[in-house]
Amino acid sequence: MPQTSMNLNVLLPFQVFAKKAGVSRIVAETREGAFGLLPHRLDCVAALPPGILIYETSEDGEVFLAVDEGVLIKTGPDVFVSVRRAISGTDLGQLRDAVEQEFLALDGLEQDVRLVMTKLELGLMRRLEKLHHE
Repeated sequence: MPQTSMNLNVLLPFQVFAKKAGVSRIVAETREGAFGLLPHRLDCVAALPPGILIYETSEDGEVFLAVDEGVLIKTGPDVFVSVRRAISGTDLGQLRDAVEQEFLALDGLEQDVRLVMTKLELGLMRRLEKLHHE
């Protein structure tokens, strides 16, 4: 008998953001474009950039989630979305603005911090190498 619904789990690094049963469809964005998941779809994995994830249940109707980059995994009736940050809301325009302002701006800051840390690590490694050769 074909599946008629899915179980959606939205996972953050330190907590479960959302756990929904009875999900009839999911729409996710990837760097190649948006795609939909229905209960009978084959298992898949997709990398998610910051964007909007949409799911629908008979109880809640259409629900919008702003998600940071992460991964989506569908296995059987279970769909796992693991992302760094997520925000739920009913206004799609406000969620799109939240993604652009919060998630993308933080990604830029994180890249700056990583660059500084890499420079510090390289400097430390060079100094240790000099001490080792002396």
